[in-house]
Amino acid sequence: MSNKKTHILVTGASRGIGEAIVDSLGMDNVTVIGQSTAGGDDLIAADFTQDGSAPLLWQQALDRLDGRIDVLVNNAGLFQPNPLAADDWLESWNRTMTINLTASAELCRFAVLHFQQRGEPGRIVNIASRAAYRGDSPDHWHYAASKGGMVAMTKTIARAYAKDGILAFAICPGFTMTGMAEDYLESRGGDKLLADIPLGRVALPEEIASIARYCALDAPPSMTGAVLDANGASYVR
Repeated sequence: MSNKKTHILVTGASRGIGEAIVDSLGMDNVTVIGQSTAGGDDLIAADFTQDGSAPLLWQQALDRLDGRIDVLVNNAGLFQPNPLAADDWLESWNRTMTINLTASAELCRFAVLHFQQRGEPGRIVNIASRAAYRGDSPDHWHYAASKGGMVAMTKTIARAYAKDGILAFAICPGFTMTGMAEDYLESRGGDKLLADIPLGRVALPEEIASIARYCALDAPPSMTGAVLDANGASYVR
């Protein structure tokens, strides 16, 4: 990135990985705007299940960042079980897809258009999941599909717009020590799941944040399109 102050928008910034990403970017030459569903604490409120929330968030972020965004980090996501026999299976599928993939796609679109219109380089960092490659539990078809779509979208953006200096990266964490993962580990038998991680523990939010920070600020252009695993070797492609 250039010597000018870098403006960054991070979604899902109220807790867990998103909060850690915002914290990792706290430096004099970076200004970060975060999003959460409820807002508060200098976060922009945006509920991605509501039509028009992504474009409104983008415009509000631009207003706060003097009309310029240099880096987009899509971290917002939903991870809820969706049993096959559930009466609201399709509704749950669509809700997860809307939050995890469609809202991210909208924001990526706005970012690419913004970078092109300004004639300046930019970066997109998408937080996906190891589920994009190895799948997930029988109750999480929708989650795995949404993250697989995010990885494919990231690669497509990288291939299409590298010539414009627009770089895109995907990060695929395994289990990470957030409230969401803790509940899942407990429900699925934590000891058994941990035995599947050669490292012997789940990732820390700060570890994922350090990768996101590198992609947002320091990764060389030739890395565009990279998909970075952070799963303790529980899945090696």
